[in-house]
Amino acid sequence: MALTKEKVLLEYARCVKDTSYALKTYLQTYDNTQSKYVPLQLFPDQEHLINDYDTYEENIALKYRQAGVSTVTSAWISKKLVTASKTKPEKILIIANKLDTSVEMASKIRAFIDQWPSWFGINFSNEKNSQRHYKLNNGCEVKAVATSKDALRGYTPTILVFDEAAFIEADNDFWSACMASLSTGGKVIVISTPNGFDPIYYSIYDQSLRGMNDFKITEMFWYRDPRYAKDLKLIKCNDMVHYMLNREDYNDDEITIDYSHIDPMERDFDEIKKHFLDGYKPYSTWFEGMSKKLKFDRRKIAQELECNFLGSGDNVIPSDTVEKIKENFIRDPENKFMGGALWQWKEPVVGHKYIMGLDVSRGDSDDFTTFCIIDFDEREQVLEYLGKVPPDVAAEIAFKWATMYSAFIVIDITGGMGVATSRKLQEMNYKDLYVEGTNAADKWKYNPKAMEKIPGLNFNSKRVQIVAAFEESLRHNFVVRSSRLINELNTFVYINGRPDHIKGQHDDLIMAMAMAIYVGENSFTQLEKVTEQTKAMMESWMVNETPVKNATRDFNPGIPVMPNNQNHHRRIDGYTKKDYEDYGWLFGGMKR
Repeated sequence: MALTKEKVLLEYARCVKDTSYALKTYLQTYDNTQSKYVPLQLFPDQEHLINDYDTYEENIALKYRQAGVSTVTSAWISKKLVTASKTKPEKILIIANKLDTSVEMASKIRAFIDQWPSWFGINFSNEKNSQRHYKLNNGCEVKAVATSKDALRGYTPTILVFDEAAFIEADNDFWSACMASLSTGGKVIVISTPNGFDPIYYSIYDQSLRGMNDFKITEMFWYRDPRYAKDLKLIKCNDMVHYMLNREDYNDDEITIDYSHIDPMERDFDEIKKHFLDGYKPYSTWFEGMSKKLKFDRRKIAQELECNFLGSGDNVIPSDTVEKIKENFIRDPENKFMGGALWQWKEPVVGHKYIMGLDVSRGDSDDFTTFCIIDFDEREQVLEYLGKVPPDVAAEIAFKWATMYSAFIVIDITGGMGVATSRKLQEMNYKDLYVEGTNAADKWKYNPKAMEKIPGLNFNSKRVQIVAAFEESLRHNFVVRSSRLINELNTFVYINGRPDHIKGQHDDLIMAMAMAIYVGENSFTQLEKVTEQTKAMMESWMVNETPVKNATRDFNPGIPVMPNNQNHHRRIDGYTKKDYEDYGWLFGGMKR
């Protein structure tokens, strides 16, 4: 039945004021399970998301696969477009890593615009009407682009949307340019599933948690979605994948809390969250079905289903190792020097073996000069430097602290900066410099050719071996103290099969420590084995004699040792009268 003009005005006002009502009343979405369009239903987390969009200028949504966030966001944007005035039109810019991804959202928005009642008076403009960029007759626009330096050229958005932001391959300069485009006012929406500790999505999320930006976080978890958690159970186990694959090893009666009898809309999620602290993990048949589709890949499950940053990336160092280091080893330094660039946890201990790994930069680039000193006897980090200094100054700083610890220095000479630092240390007459190619078994043998080599290590030629030794040491409880180094571990991933840092992040501290550990394990350990072998060989040459007691009384070089059965006349001093009679001539006064 057609609405009167008065009712249209009232309905329009209600739609403007109550977004949730408007979307649920006038929009539909395609339901794959029913193979038809159904009214757009919003469960509590989605309603919270829409309310946050309306309330805050900067929003970031943490979502799982099939959460419907892109759909709900598209519906919300369509409502903003059809209710915008001609004097203040909305200009939407959708950015994704791939053009197809951003165009897909633009198409969803277009489909929702078509669903709004005709009395909204909105149509598409003939001026610009393509999949990538279209306008409405009220002056509003929607544009979809892929990540590039030119993405914002000639277009100033009022609403900027980053879809699957964790997968956008861009640096901080791109993000800064995007935010600058909103300097005159506007909203920004960041949507994604986690992808490890990426430079954009995770950085925004982490800074928001610490109060360093104004982004409002909306967290969405599958176990709160009534579509997927009808038979929700909490399972107490260390590893949900192991539980699903080895069900016969568990007694469900002892480790299960069943919520399937409680309506999903009436569950107490604060209570459920408390159970997580006791080691329980959420489970449903939907979760197991999705895990099966992901081939029970723990990284994919963490990324797509659990909204877990730590386990979702291709991290070189396993997430459980990083978590163990954070919980058990990380602590503030005892002393900070050089304006906070140098951190010290322990002072040198006489007799301990120390190794310094030194990674040198130009001093004016994005990279840092770093060095790390480890106590090889205790397998522990004791000192760390992170700063931007030229190679010669790096040598002077390294010389001072290496001398204090009597440390063996390993320098990365892959790039030319390390060579300059290495030569400077030689000029300063620092003796304990690692020379690549030295055989630990011949450590004590003079080798004139070794003197011609530039002290240092070609990191790139042994990157895999060095990183492997580093990873193994961390798994076996090597003590890392630095929170700065842990931050680098979070963004140290496999890129095309090669261990490297995420674009826009750093791995300088990792390189310094990894070199120190590698040389310690491969040179010092071998040298210790050679030394022990030499010691054992020398001991085998020695005659093991039992010392003779009271030698001054029991031994006289002038008196032969007599058989025991001939010494029955021996006096207290050990010599008999017959001894004096037989050998007295040696002392004179007696004839033989």
